[in-house]
Amino acid sequence: MQYSVGVEYALHCLVYLIDAPSKESVGIKDLAEFQGISETFLSKVFGKLSKAGIVSSIPGVKGGYKLAKSPEDISFWDVVEAVEGPKPIFQCKNIKDNGYLYREGCCSAPSFCTINLVMLSAEEKMREDLRSKKLSWLNEELNRVLPKQIREDTRKYFSKSNI
Repeated sequence: MQYSVGVEYALHCLVYLIDAPSKESVGIKDLAEFQGISETFLSKVFGKLSKAGIVSSIPGVKGGYKLAKSPEDISFWDVVEAVEGPKPIFQCKNIKDNGYLYREGCCSAPSFCTINLVMLSAEEKMREDLRSKKLSWLNEELNRVLPKQIREDTRKYFSKSNI
């Protein structure tokens, strides 16, 4: 199992949007430049975040993106689901139905796949954990673990880019 790098870039960029003044937005070009990635790639990620209602886009020359919700209302799972889609990680193909005894019709297969139930249960536990971590938590955690100067310089970078 592996999430795309788009999830990581989305979470980082969303943190940068937290401190943007409520009437301002941050341009995709600035976000991409700061991360050292393609503007086209990040635009696709932000299109998914916008469609999910996590960010809203502001049109125009000075346009960009801003959070559409409070950081307390955006969970890691919201971001993962927006970027990766709602499809479950484990894709049960009911291969049990192709087993020798089931093909012969001598036994009736249970109506569920035990392996699928275990995998879905594990996925749900992971989703619960990701739902419990909010963007506001990430912002506080970054304030705790990163040097104060890095956080200040990051905020200055994005406030300068909107002037």
